[in-house]
Amino acid sequence: MEIIDYSYLKRRAMKAWFDEFPNSPVIFRVIGHYYFVYRVMWSDEDPIVKRDALIEMERLLNRELGSEEAYLTRKRMV
Repeated sequence: MEIIDYSYLKRRAMKAWFDEFPNSPVIFRVIGHYYFVYRVMWSDEDPIVKRDALIEMERLLNRELGSEEAYLTRKRMV
């Protein structure tokens, strides 16, 4: 999976599009110092978004923004 595009929104949020779900924009919010999936605006044209895809999306966006290492070493992941 790869990020197609992303943009900043108000209230410390981001919107991103991914190649496996191009018609379903994903909204991310900052919690602590990392971005987490807040909402998926799912489209019938895309496959159903499963939990492992959501985790991959979080990892890719945090990598793009330079916070992947901190995201992977947070308490929940350790």
